[in-house]
Formats: sequence, C-alpha cells, structure tokens
Amino acid sequence: MSNSNEASRTLSLIRTLNAPIELVWDAWTKPEHIANWWGPKGMKTKIVEHDFRVGGKWKYTMAMPDGSEFIGDGVYSVIVKLQKIFSSANFKPMTAGVEIQALFEKNGNTTNFTFNVVHPTEEYCKQQEKMGFYNGWGSTFDRLETFVSALSKEATK
Repeated sequence: MSNSNEASRTLSLIRTLNAPIELVWDAWTKPEHIANWWGPKGMKTKIVEHDFRVGGKWKYTMAMPDGSEFIGDGVYSVIVKLQKIFSSANFKPMTAGVEIQALFEKNGNTTNFTFNVVHPTEEYCKQQEKMGFYNGWGSTFDRLETFVSALSKEATK
C-alpha cells in the first residue's frame, strides 16, 4: 500500500513502552496476551482467529456497551521478528481497507513502539482522525503499556 503520498494518508502513534522488546513482541503475537489489551479501555476482546504468519488471518471481536459486536480482522503481510508487523485491517463497522503497521525498536530495557495506520486516501485518513483515531488507539495502547509493564515486573521477580 505504499506510494509517494503515504505520509499524507497515515496516522501514527509513538510510545516508549516500559518493557523489554521480547515482552512487547509477545504481547502483540500471542493470542492469550492480545486478549488482555486489544481495544479501548472497558472493552473485552475475544480472539476468533490468529494465524500469525505472512498470509495468515486474524479476527478479534469486542462486545460494545450497546450489545452489538465490533469486529477487527485482517491478513498479515509483513512479519520481521522483534522489528515489525504489517497487516491489512478492517474494524467493522467504522473502518475498512487500511493497513496497520506495528514497529518495534529495542531501547535498553524499554521498547520504542510506532503504530501507523495507512488509509487508502487522504480524505479517508482525515475522516478517521476526526472520528477519534487518537483517543481510541491511545486508550488501547495505554492498556498495552499497563499489560507489558506488569509482565516485565513479573519477569524480574
């Protein structure tokens, strides 16, 4: 999905997570971990499918407060261990046809983490930003930070 105007179609969040890269990688790649942090605060995630390999599919569901189901799914396109995970992604009923990019960089006992969502058009990107991209994903990554920090503390006991 890359071309010369990718930057104008991309929304990004950058964090330094207080955990070693191996724990952050596990949090992103093991279904039993993903279920603990994926989705905004207060949402419970169910892993329906998780075939973690290039060409493999993933599908997660979350129960909305009104009882409806929020569905996320996609296909992995790039996996480089401890470095990056790229996937197509649909988050029904709000977002479709985007690429998510999770980038990991070791920084001592912490992990520099960059999350990009590349949209098909600039207009769609702007619409998604207005719909609450930074609040929704920010809340999700707050949960990720809490989860990997706890894993890190457990690992050092």
